[in-house]
Amino acid sequence: MTQVLKYILITLTGLTLSGFVIFLGSNDKSRPIKIEWINELKGDFDFKTDWSYPEGVYLNSYGQLDCDGFCPEGIESLKDNEGRIFPDSLTKFYQLLDTTHQLHSIQSEASCYEWGGTDFIKAKQTDDDHVICSTQMNAATHCGLIFEIKDNLCVPRIELNSVSAHGIKTYYCNGGFIKIDKERWESGILKAEFDFVFNNTDEPDQKMFWEGKIYAAIEK
Repeated sequence: MTQVLKYILITLTGLTLSGFVIFLGSNDKSRPIKIEWINELKGDFDFKTDWSYPEGVYLNSYGQLDCDGFCPEGIESLKDNEGRIFPDSLTKFYQLLDTTHQLHSIQSEASCYEWGGTDFIKAKQTDDDHVICSTQMNAATHCGLIFEIKDNLCVPRIELNSVSAHGIKTYYCNGGFIKIDKERWESGILKAEFDFVFNNTDEPDQKMFWEGKIYAAIEK
């Protein structure tokens, strides 16, 4: 082993033991974002009182909540040829079809491929200081925001499950910010404002971002 190579190995080992993270390029991993903990995060979070029915549930021409798309098995037999639910089948119909009012948990704008909007994000605690958050995809949105919170750092990425390509493609974060309400966090609620920028490896000249606000209960 040459003296130069020995020197490089010793230097890299020293940096690692000192707690430095060595990034070998910005295309294969996200840059951690330092969390700004706010005692009382201001702003308009009224979206948390808005709600939607589950995807595919709609009001038909007879004023009945109905299902379009992926419906529970056996539900079509409870309707006549015109699509009206038989009066004596209404109770059974709504035992099969979920018509829960789902409270919105995110309000955001994004520039990413196959984006049509989303109103929901899930925050799941995996251990004492580790929470994983992911937005809900739908028929119009095939890209999702995923970020992990651990201690005072947040690591975001975008995952695209394209209808025109095989497999999931990941776009890594290279900048931005996130502010989290400290009091709400300690009570089990993620109340946050964020703006993340991502490395668009497909079209480098096109900005890729995701920004918005979150108000979501943290699942244990």
